[in-house]
Amino acid sequence: MTTAQTAPPPAMRLRELVFGAACAAAIRAAARLGVADALGDEPMAVPDLAAAVKAEPKPLRRLLRALTCYGIFAEQPDGTFVHTDMSRQLREDAPDSLHYIALWCTEPWTWDAWPLLDEAVRSGRNVVEDLYGKEFFDYLNNDAPESADVFNRAMTTSSAQSARDVAEFLDLSGSSTVADIGGGQGHVVASLLEKHPSLTGVLLDLPRVVENADPRLRPGGALADRMRIVPGDCRVAVPARADVYIIKNILEWDEESTRRTLRNVIEAGGPGTRVIVIENLVDDSPSMRFSTAMDLLLLLNVGGAKHTTESMVSRLTDAGLVVGDIRPVNPYLHAFDCTVPG
Repeated sequence: MTTAQTAPPPAMRLRELVFGAACAAAIRAAARLGVADALGDEPMAVPDLAAAVKAEPKPLRRLLRALTCYGIFAEQPDGTFVHTDMSRQLREDAPDSLHYIALWCTEPWTWDAWPLLDEAVRSGRNVVEDLYGKEFFDYLNNDAPESADVFNRAMTTSSAQSARDVAEFLDLSGSSTVADIGGGQGHVVASLLEKHPSLTGVLLDLPRVVENADPRLRPGGALADRMRIVPGDCRVAVPARADVYIIKNILEWDEESTRRTLRNVIEAGGPGTRVIVIENLVDDSPSMRFSTAMDLLLLLNVGGAKHTTESMVSRLTDAGLVVGDIRPVNPYLHAFDCTVPG
């Protein structure tokens, strides 16, 4: 029976860390095989689990043995395997599923990019353009459609899980229109419309993203008559007038893209408009290992960065916004409540 290990001596811990790719690969393999989905509430023998996921029993047992060392699945004394709190989150149907987020963080392009981190640190710029000859999202949407689909599903999962917190946090009383900029499939704006029955909404994101918008927002949906869906790139233009603009977890690109997006929002809204920027921060997070890893990944793919409170305020102020309250939405997100000056 294998179990999650206690902390080893420093030399062994360093050996384990340099094999971090093996852990990431094992999680990805389990997600792609659907192991967590196949394992139910009762203990399951490896041959039965292997048959369910169409894998060979011996290699599957080796995969499970590796994952149990990290607390992902657990082995019983009789050799059967059961779920843990972490392995349940790899199920696609879990309310707090991390299935697609686990896949997104281990997509094929990441294995090309991570070995070039030293080059990104030396130059301060992304490595994707040198690898693939084009900007990251151009590459993703045109050359790696399967990876683009994983990205969209991962962002949808993340947005759906945080949308209720955002809606509960924000007071939009007195506002008539809210625009969700780069809002993915619209979970945040949908939650806000449900909270405020007199509010109308706008969702702006890339065409292939908004064509799969939340069913509540599309024609025939419960919120469709109060909603306008606008396909477009907020770095190019924001063709939407609103009282309040929500910009959630997208100001992590390169500085020029962030600058253009903020400029476009300010021009669309005009003086007095409220702009609420919601971000994960690397100086105020309960999970610095995850946040700093995502920060490095952003350096690799788009030349971007996760923000500190100071760097976020600096970018918002430089764009011409007046920054008001800065408050936590939940343990992982902070809201910067800003105004376009008159």
